[in-house]
Amino acid sequence: MSALPNSSPAPGRVARIAAALGSRTVIGIPFAWLIAFFAVPFLIVLKISVSDSDGINFMPLFGYEDGVAQLRIKLSNYLFIGTDELYFAAYLSSIKYAAITTVICLFIGYPFSYFMARSPASRRPALLMLVMLPFWTSFLLRIYAWKGLLDDNGVFNNILTGLGMIHEPIHMMHTPFSLVVGMVYAYVPFMILPLYANLSKMDLRLLEAAADLGTTPFRAFWLITVPLSRAGIIAGAMLVFIPCIGEFVIPELLGGPETLMIGRVLWDEFFSNNDWAMASAVAVLMILLIIVPIAVFNHYQAQAEGAGK
Repeated sequence: MSALPNSSPAPGRVARIAAALGSRTVIGIPFAWLIAFFAVPFLIVLKISVSDSDGINFMPLFGYEDGVAQLRIKLSNYLFIGTDELYFAAYLSSIKYAAITTVICLFIGYPFSYFMARSPASRRPALLMLVMLPFWTSFLLRIYAWKGLLDDNGVFNNILTGLGMIHEPIHMMHTPFSLVVGMVYAYVPFMILPLYANLSKMDLRLLEAAADLGTTPFRAFWLITVPLSRAGIIAGAMLVFIPCIGEFVIPELLGGPETLMIGRVLWDEFFSNNDWAMASAVAVLMILLIIVPIAVFNHYQAQAEGAGK
């Protein structure tokens, strides 16, 4: 008797199908998340920003009347933003304070990350816990606590007055100083963690070879450590710069009239002026403003990965 042919698929083919389905699932879930919670809301906001309204309802973009298909796009909100000095000043102020915060976080975070990466392995978990410890407390409470520290009758002024160093309180609240202090405090962990992850993987034999060749420690740091940590610097800078641009809570609690940022303008358009079309246009331009540094980060990350290969 001849054996019946085996109708079941070969084990190798099943393994390949399972691997393909697994890879597609792993890639597909993040893409589905981005489409559902970023692309779709962004398209809705974009639609509102170019739609005409009767005060309550937004008109559809596409219409059909008398056999003619029509596309109605209202660009007056974007034209108004381009000609109004308030929005330009708010965007420029947001970029300025975000850049200042990023630079200060880099100068604070790099030495701390370097110290963590060079510390004994047994101490690193404790140091990481200290960096992440503020996240165990509400962000709003941590920022609000700075009001008690920087106020005219706050802790810092009371200490300086008690020591006789000043005779009148130093005005620190509702100034650019208090705004930058609050944002640096809130976002410096986002600079430290990527830098630490990068510096901890660095091959220390390169520094030993540089020392054997007579290079000074500072020159070895500048020519070897800093270039090798460029990916961590860019990642930390983007993690600080991007959320700082749209920050609302810190400018509202610690900033003043001189620290108008686009997040506050967006809030006013939505909830004070109740102008959703204008607020949506402001939000779309802010997203486009953020996409530029994201594209720069992806470019350098792709270069770093290509160089690593």
